[in-house]
Amino acid sequence: MIRKTQFVGLALLICTLLLHGCGKPSKGDEVAKTPAERKKAKLLKKIDRKFENPQAHFELGELYQADGLWAQAENEYKTAVHFDPVHWQAQAARIRVLTELDDQTKAELLADEYISQASNRAASSLTLGLAFQKQQLDEYALTCYQQALRLAPTSAKINRQIGYYYLSKNDRDRAKDYLMRSFHLDPMQPEVSHELGRLLVDVDIPRKTQKRTKKLDKIVERSDKNMNP
Repeated sequence: MIRKTQFVGLALLICTLLLHGCGKPSKGDEVAKTPAERKKAKLLKKIDRKFENPQAHFELGELYQADGLWAQAENEYKTAVHFDPVHWQAQAARIRVLTELDDQTKAELLADEYISQASNRAASSLTLGLAFQKQQLDEYALTCYQQALRLAPTSAKINRQIGYYYLSKNDRDRAKDYLMRSFHLDPMQPEVSHELGRLLVDVDIPRKTQKRTKKLDKIVERSDKNMNP
């Protein structure tokens, strides 16, 4: 009888240990996961709760893209755009992964479609251009900036962005032209006057500060913070 009781007690102890081991992951297991793995798990839970969540699909696509999983990333970006047709960041990222997948024809057709879709508003063109720039798709970014400039030719920040683009290409003459336009539209831009100084252009900085509250300027400033945290 004693042996039987001991056997039952041992069996219960083993079952308890097994159940504990098969339950929720311990804190140690959670710590062992990388930040990307934890974020991926959270995003998958969000998508499981609400599949039509474009931002969750976009962020999951970013994780796949960072891991070089181009096909999975393209699928997530495609889904994000499906649920949010003006998710400019997902559009630009999708073009980037399509180029990585060597599907250049599809990438060009979609890029033209997205750029055309943004052509009715300067803010949309600018935002898409900044998204292309973030994906290092400079030619598409320039096309969007020029489109935005046609819609809002007096935007200092759009002229500045185009000037910086040409600086990155070492085209000093064009860079100088656009940066000078930007400075004349808004002289209170120390970074622009600094670049013009490096280009050997003398500028006079006014004493009074001009107030700039245009939506286009805010878009660029917000993007600058995102691209240069």
